[in-house]
Amino acid sequence: MRILWSFARPHRRALVRALLLALAGSALGLATPMVTKWVLDALGGSSSLSRPVGGLLVLLVVGSVVSYRQWTLLGSLGERVVLEARESMVRRFLRATVPAVTRRPTGELVTRVTSDTVLLREAATGALVGLLNGTVMLLGTLVLMGVLDIVLLGTTMAAVVLIGVLFAVLMPGIATAQRQAQEHIGLLGGVLEGTLRAIRTVKVSRAEDRTAERIVADARASAEYGVRAIRREALAWTIAGSGIQLAIIAILGVGAWRVGEGHLEVSSLIAFLLYAFGLMEPIGELSQNVTALQGGIAAAERIRQTDDLQTEDLQTEDLARPAPAGAGPRGRDDVPVLQLREVTAAYGPDAEPAVQGIELAVPRRGHTAIVGPSGAGKTTLFSLILRFLEPTKGELLVDGRPYRDHTHDEIRARLAYVEQDTPIVPGTIRDNLLLSRPDATDEELRRVLRDVRLAEKVDALDDGLDTSLSTTTVSGGERQRIALARALLRTPDVLLLDEATAQLDGLTEAAVQDCVRSRAGTGAVVTIAHRLSTVIDADTIVVMEAGRIRTRGSHEELLATDALYRELVEALRIAADTAADTAPDPEAVCATPGGQGPASVR
Repeated sequence: MRILWSFARPHRRALVRALLLALAGSALGLATPMVTKWVLDALGGSSSLSRPVGGLLVLLVVGSVVSYRQWTLLGSLGERVVLEARESMVRRFLRATVPAVTRRPTGELVTRVTSDTVLLREAATGALVGLLNGTVMLLGTLVLMGVLDIVLLGTTMAAVVLIGVLFAVLMPGIATAQRQAQEHIGLLGGVLEGTLRAIRTVKVSRAEDRTAERIVADARASAEYGVRAIRREALAWTIAGSGIQLAIIAILGVGAWRVGEGHLEVSSLIAFLLYAFGLMEPIGELSQNVTALQGGIAAAERIRQTDDLQTEDLQTEDLARPAPAGAGPRGRDDVPVLQLREVTAAYGPDAEPAVQGIELAVPRRGHTAIVGPSGAGKTTLFSLILRFLEPTKGELLVDGRPYRDHTHDEIRARLAYVEQDTPIVPGTIRDNLLLSRPDATDEELRRVLRDVRLAEKVDALDDGLDTSLSTTTVSGGERQRIALARALLRTPDVLLLDEATAQLDGLTEAAVQDCVRSRAGTGAVVTIAHRLSTVIDADTIVVMEAGRIRTRGSHEELLATDALYRELVEALRIAADTAADTAPDPEAVCATPGGQGPASVR
């Protein structure tokens, strides 16, 4: 309840207004049987019916206005609560550290933003007001019954106590079943999202039915728990309804006897029966809201769990701290743009180190290539540079100043990154390009598209730059070039490429390599490569093995001195004596980052 109230607390004034309206509506409803008794008494005494009938009409009109206002207020309030919860989670997800987000299935996080917030809406607004209103209405009904006849009230109280005990026994089981049903819905969303991403692999493997069974298993479990909750609710409602009906029968019997004895007026008995018939309304309201409250509490717990996601720092720890010795102003050639000093990192507190004792300096200009077998730590190295992962030992520096003196945004403003898988960011080609630099002009967009040989393809599309991206709109190689164009648009101090030419044909790869060499003449380029042809003419090649830097040097130096590098070369059938043949044409040119025209390769 404390977690649930945390969502409703900012709107407590609106909740109070809704509660007052609900109580006003309940008061009008409670007055109706009394006004009915007034009508019957007027008939018995041959008095005028204009006043009591007018009273009934006033109750009807005022009650309708109050009910309308209450529902619109609660509905609007519920939508605001949902909006705030969704906005908070979305921002939390995007500001969370990469390990914190990738540790959970994406679809499971999505269900918290979608389905869980719907359950929260009913619980945080309507259920809270309904519980209070239902309680007041039930107590008010019993008090007015006591005013009419205390003996008949005793008969009614027996049924009410029985129903209360019943709900106290059944409600915890209903809450548990609903919570488990929601958990399985979250699991279903996570597995389904991952499966749809790999739909081609599933189909080629002829695993549609087997995969569907795995996914549907969670749907079946959710349905099973849902049915279990429904059965308990149905049992509670059936017994509650039967209890009220039995109470009404008892009221008729005892009431008829008391009328016959002259202890009770017929009009009072009828009014009492009206209250008895209406007793199901507050009981029903209480049971429905308790059920909604249980589901909402479970949803609120799942939503609040997202607050545990570790987020990146938005503020600099100490910008006023003096720069350490050796640090210089931005752009000084004798200070490496990036430096790693004895860096060790792991993907969890109890995990084995993914990299150990990394010593690396990236010069302000030039091409640094990182190679090595799978699992050598190349991607981890990029995660450290991009600050997706924090080192457990050692430190990273930018322009000679420690990373800890900068925010994540400040570090990434100096970098551009092209992922190996190059996922599509939802939106158009223009949206994807402007992601890195929102103020870029159309001319700048077309320049970088020309650089990666994609301008003609985009111009041929019906909507050009405004074409929505999907797996059917562009190929894997075209997605990779769009990602590279986005990175080039930034004109970063350091361009990080994770096998950026893996899905390109030979001609396009040569053009991209021209751009890389041109960028290396004005800034730093760091490349991870499994295809050594993409780094064969890099200024420095760093060879990694088992999380450590094994050696470094030029292609020719490493061929002569390092056995692992030779094995990598031989595995890809790149002979040392063909290096010159595989290198791109030295006359190839590419527009410079500033767009001043062609720049020579070397």
